[in-house]
Amino acid sequence: MEGRRVRIVDIADELGVSTATVSNVIHGKTKKISDEMVKRVQKLLEERQYIPGMAGILLAQNDSKIIGVVINDHKKYEGHTLEDPFISASVNALAKEIELAGKFLMLKVTDKWSEIPRFASMWNMEGMVLSGYCEQDYKKLREQMHIPFVVYDGYMESLGNHVNIQVSHFDGGVQAGCYLKKMGHRAVLCISDNHICMDMERFMGLKSEIPDAQLMIIPMEQEARTAFYKEHFGEIKKYSAVFAVSDYYAMDFIQFLKSMGISVPEDMSVVGFDNVRECERSVPALTTIKQDSRQRAALAVDLLNRLRNGDCRDKNLVLPVTLVERDSVRDVKMHKE
Repeated sequence: MEGRRVRIVDIADELGVSTATVSNVIHGKTKKISDEMVKRVQKLLEERQYIPGMAGILLAQNDSKIIGVVINDHKKYEGHTLEDPFISASVNALAKEIELAGKFLMLKVTDKWSEIPRFASMWNMEGMVLSGYCEQDYKKLREQMHIPFVVYDGYMESLGNHVNIQVSHFDGGVQAGCYLKKMGHRAVLCISDNHICMDMERFMGLKSEIPDAQLMIIPMEQEARTAFYKEHFGEIKKYSAVFAVSDYYAMDFIQFLKSMGISVPEDMSVVGFDNVRECERSVPALTTIKQDSRQRAALAVDLLNRLRNGDCRDKNLVLPVTLVERDSVRDVKMHKE
């Protein structure tokens, strides 16, 4: 056996017992096994330095301690979903909170909601955190999965064994609008790849403070987006500030402006949304609306536990956001003075 991993069948053959007996000892199911046999199996397992498969141990338990995290592999990520700064920050926060809770994280990235119930069942998961799917997907999942799950920014009616956690998207737009207005901006453009759900809420919050603000729908794919900006560059230059619905789009837009000889914030101010780590290191450092990934992750883990215990009455929770002022916004009034 030297040079290869010891298997259950190897232990069973050496002792002259069934693999089921060895497996039951490993998993603590020893009620129907004599004490003498349990000791013999345990002794040989130790001598042969048997390393149990963690999956087998977890699957054999009623409480697997596995939390599934599933992210929609949306086409806008162009095959790099986990490299998106906001997605990676969310997953990192969940990993830390799940570990603190003494549980295990299992991650899946897919654009097919139909794969999720099988994924959950295969690993005997005790709960899931889902992000990026549409209302119809969540409704179907609710019908097919009986384990509790928490949804990030799900736009649907929360019933049964799941809870929706979102941030105050509208208020984020309001805060961006208030700040830009205070800095003297009136011609403000909002850029987004859609005009529904949270992005629309962010735009409407902006518009509540700056009524003349306009929404520009941009392509999801980077090459097409750059071409779009060039095509509409004359229109874009009419605005003194841009509010992007994500930090990714904000920083991407700043790079485009630089390529066109436009300086930020001297020629145009930019505000993002999310407060990913790259905001502080970008040039200029990005003013943005902060949502707290760690706070949401901690709440998600707590809610899953409460759902499992049947003592959770929350269905839709809204977390606050805050403006983080950095260098990407110019004070127009000061400049005029």
